[in-house]
Amino acid sequence: MITFFIALACLIGGYFVYGKFVDKMFHPDDRATPCVSHPDGVDYCPLPKWRAFLIQLLNIAGLGPIFGALSGAIWGPSVYLWIVFGTIFAGGVHDYLSGMLSIRNDGASISEITGKYLGNGMKQVMRVFSVILLVMVGIVFMVGAAGLIANMTPPALNKQFWVIVVLIYFFLATLLPIDKLIGKLYPVFGICLIIMALGVGGGTVIRAISDPTNHPMVELTLQNLNDSGKSIWPFMFLTVACGAISGFHATQSPMIARCVTNEKEGRQIFYGAMVAEGIIALLWASAGIAFYYNRDPAVGSITANLLALGGGNSTTVYEISTGLLGKVGGILAVLGVVACPITSGDTAFRSARLTIADWFHIDQVDMKKRLALTLPLLGIGYAVSFVDYQVVWRYFTWSNQTLAMIALWAGAVYLVSQKLNFWIAAVPATFMSAVSMTYLLMAPELYLQLPASIAYPAGIVVALAFFAIFWFRAVNPAKKGSLVFE
Repeated sequence: MITFFIALACLIGGYFVYGKFVDKMFHPDDRATPCVSHPDGVDYCPLPKWRAFLIQLLNIAGLGPIFGALSGAIWGPSVYLWIVFGTIFAGGVHDYLSGMLSIRNDGASISEITGKYLGNGMKQVMRVFSVILLVMVGIVFMVGAAGLIANMTPPALNKQFWVIVVLIYFFLATLLPIDKLIGKLYPVFGICLIIMALGVGGGTVIRAISDPTNHPMVELTLQNLNDSGKSIWPFMFLTVACGAISGFHATQSPMIARCVTNEKEGRQIFYGAMVAEGIIALLWASAGIAFYYNRDPAVGSITANLLALGGGNSTTVYEISTGLLGKVGGILAVLGVVACPITSGDTAFRSARLTIADWFHIDQVDMKKRLALTLPLLGIGYAVSFVDYQVVWRYFTWSNQTLAMIALWAGAVYLVSQKLNFWIAAVPATFMSAVSMTYLLMAPELYLQLPASIAYPAGIVVALAFFAIFWFRAVNPAKKGSLVFE
């Protein structure tokens, strides 16, 4: 339990200390933001700071900090370290820079931002890559939410029925102005999210105090407890995903950047929302470890129990919620969990619409033009929803963290161009390059499946090569003024 509270204190302290440092390095000012200079009543809508923060949090806090954190708990308490340090030094910086760079580029999507700072070739890659990722995210969260709701309803209302219901909501949220549906419903979803966090966190602590033998909040150990044989590096770093750093957030931050009324609100909205998501991930990782802990090796271990359930999924969440809080309290907690994928899936499809609109310069004030983009996106999402959920999730994790790596490199180049402290982005960018490349070489679903003896050094070499390119093309260019990768 001591480890849990230290980790929680570090996350909160990280927001006030390192978050303030990052904000100071960026130098936010009083220039007019996009929604102030040209509001359009659809996507560029001024929002108060509290509402912008809440929407940003609900946008980014999908199933990643819940399903991902529970799956990460299979490796044991070492998952706490990645959630804490990843959130403070990587995820928070990534989300902050994504949002602030969008504000300074008229609310541009992450693909357009990447193109400006990393070159036109990377812009074309990111346009395609980000749209595919957003559709995958929408599918993952649509199916995940439907599975959670199906666990609480009669068998006649099966999972596929709820997929259709969620899809209809996604359609409306993608199509309508941001303040008409999302802005109205998100305070309700926010209340559900708070109830879930307090319920699961409080239930885990109370149960650990009342039954320390069978359900302790296990203290930190660097030992790999994963019985499947998968190593901590890089598999845990990709599995936890959104609970530490997520490229998906780079697609969401521009949406809120179009609604922020003052640059100086950026730390609270972008960095603050990532820290809040890190806290959610910490709560669920702790709950998974404590709930499935067993001292008797003959009965099973934390990881054996979680592996038997498939890690983080709707069954695991429902079992933990009802086990900690009883039937009624558990259902309330699950409703809070349901709010996460619904409020991220809807904006995933919305971001896909905006990315395509930015790409082809399609005016989104016109309802017919919004409809022409929305219908195909949702149709593709529904068709792919029949694919096995675990397969989609595995591809999502790698592509998600690779996008985060690219967004961080774009942020680092911007900071260099403004003669600001680029290390705050370049260090996590290099780290995430190593993580993503190592996983690419080792992951079974990506087919190479190289041994660790080759994948580990190869991943590090690729990451150092990326840093060398960054250094010689941006920090110390041979040709003066060459600040992008063409």
